[in-house]
Amino acid sequence: MRMIWQWVWERNYAGVAAAGYNDITPAHVAMFRYPTLDWRRPTEIAEQLQISKQSAHELLTHLEQRGYITRQPDPTDGRARIVRLTDRGRRLERTINTLAQGSELHIAELLGERRFAQLRLALEELTAKLAGEANS
Repeated sequence: MRMIWQWVWERNYAGVAAAGYNDITPAHVAMFRYPTLDWRRPTEIAEQLQISKQSAHELLTHLEQRGYITRQPDPTDGRARIVRLTDRGRRLERTINTLAQGSELHIAELLGERRFAQLRLALEELTAKLAGEANS
């Protein structure tokens, strides 16, 4: 499974660079995975990515300096900040999502419709079971 994940990752990052987003790294692209960065606190993002708050802060600062995000006061907690995507950030997010869907379609073509549907179902079941274990 690691090889498949790596293939998708490399393909998607190459697509991001080819689309003209050459001022970000794979670490920045990882921040745009599901769910969106928009309306999220930096601490939530760090937790999801399993990185330190300091690393998340540095990556977010870089994205902010390049016009992909802004950080604003959280309307529910004045001490906290939330990330907001700019227009440029939303375009990047759409590009990443489109590339991810393209990778999925390519895998479906390689396996065939029936086998891909079985793979998807098995992965969805595994995800649910692992999530259940994590919440136990």
